[in-house]
Amino acid sequence: MSVPRPAAVIVLAAGEGTRMKSSTPKVLHELCGRPLVDHVLAGARGLSPERLIVVIGHAREQVEAHLAATGPDARAVVQAEQKGTGHAVRTVLESVGTIGGTVLVTYGDTPLLRTETLAELLSSHAAEGNAVTVLTAEVPDPTGYGRIIRDASGAVLQIVEERDATAEQRAVKEMNSGVYAFDGLLLADAVKRVSTANAQGEEYLTDVLSILREDGHRVGAHIAPDHVEVEGVNDRAQLAFARAVLNSRILDAHMRAGVTIIDPATTWVDVEVTMEPDVVVHPGTQLHGRTSVASGAEIGPATTLTDTAVGAGAVVRNSVCDGAEIGPGASVGPYAYLRPGTVLGRQAKAGTYVEMKNARLGDGSKVPHLTYVGDATIGEGSNIGASSVFVNYDGVRKHHTTVGDHVRVGSDNMLVAPVTIGDGAYTAAGSVITSDVPPGAMAVGRARQRTIEGWVARRRAGTASDEAARRALEGRGSVSADGRETPVGGQDGPSGEQHRENSK
Repeated sequence: MSVPRPAAVIVLAAGEGTRMKSSTPKVLHELCGRPLVDHVLAGARGLSPERLIVVIGHAREQVEAHLAATGPDARAVVQAEQKGTGHAVRTVLESVGTIGGTVLVTYGDTPLLRTETLAELLSSHAAEGNAVTVLTAEVPDPTGYGRIIRDASGAVLQIVEERDATAEQRAVKEMNSGVYAFDGLLLADAVKRVSTANAQGEEYLTDVLSILREDGHRVGAHIAPDHVEVEGVNDRAQLAFARAVLNSRILDAHMRAGVTIIDPATTWVDVEVTMEPDVVVHPGTQLHGRTSVASGAEIGPATTLTDTAVGAGAVVRNSVCDGAEIGPGASVGPYAYLRPGTVLGRQAKAGTYVEMKNARLGDGSKVPHLTYVGDATIGEGSNIGASSVFVNYDGVRKHHTTVGDHVRVGSDNMLVAPVTIGDGAYTAAGSVITSDVPPGAMAVGRARQRTIEGWVARRRAGTASDEAARRALEGRGSVSADGRETPVGGQDGPSGEQHRENSK
């Protein structure tokens, strides 16, 4: 059966959400990478409604700003005083006018409600010719919910709140979700007649059902396939429950599409993450934001990626990457940190305890160990020695370092930006590079070593070091305690020209 396009979807999102105990409006609390209200809007957009309306009230400036930034198709209507669900709908109709066609009413705190279930509600509403169709669910324990009381034909007679229900009615397990499909013209008339004669002095949308039935119209119900879908989020415990349910759905969809997830119990994936077939996700992995992972890549264990693109066949282990781009066949980690603006080329490597920020690493280039690379461009086939630092910040401004193709930067180098190292150049281990290095050159930037013989005997006499030194010197047949200073090599000597290239 084709799904009729709704004339409008009204999302009620004006409540304060006091049980969240938070300065953040309830509908803006995040769940798998989206605020609650965005999950609801995504479900509604799947129906292609002619109008999408969100009723806002509490913290309306924050909610309205969010809607304007992320959902310009959603019109915000302000319910200045929160006087019930019926009042919220009446406020909408007074603001936009009567809406002909089918009007779907849902809530900003029901993030698990799927488009498919809403479409089934609309189809049922149209097929039965109802004035209103309520979405219901059969729950194992209906305690606290309003019960759906039907007649012999299956039409809804009434919704009875638990405090008003008889023992027989309390035994009914079908509950009211509060989600409705209305005939828009009938809704516009009935909502004006909702009474405030109740303990809270509010206008309840449930009363519209009674009014329509008393007017001789049919009131129907459609049972959701899973009662979990219609459960709202009112506190942090329910938020955690909803997150677990949604995460399970997301993982199930990825696995059925060809992704191997070794341990779903410890894997968390946001709703906008994309993964291609033959990706392998190891335990303890979190994929956030708009992260994308191409075919054949391996992620984890113990890895967190946020807004990061991972190329085909790449491997990322025990690492944190935020806003990075990892090329095909590249290797990251273990224990690497790639910050925003980092781009790794094909077959590149950012290894153990490497941090990179706003840096490009060319195809086949490697930063294997213990290194910080910030604000830099590194060409193809280059190697950066262990314990090196790209010194990019002078206390006021950031500066850029450029390393060419097939460069060998020695271990324990400080590259003080701005500086350029030309193609094919080498730098000696332990160097501080402050000037540009021409292509093919060897740069050495370190002081001459001084050796002061006998210093321990004179300055640390009686210590374990002194005893060890004496035993060693006696074994060699020479003991010196005269404090002579001996130059050995240095910048201009043989050791200054000997380059210690970091192992790959």
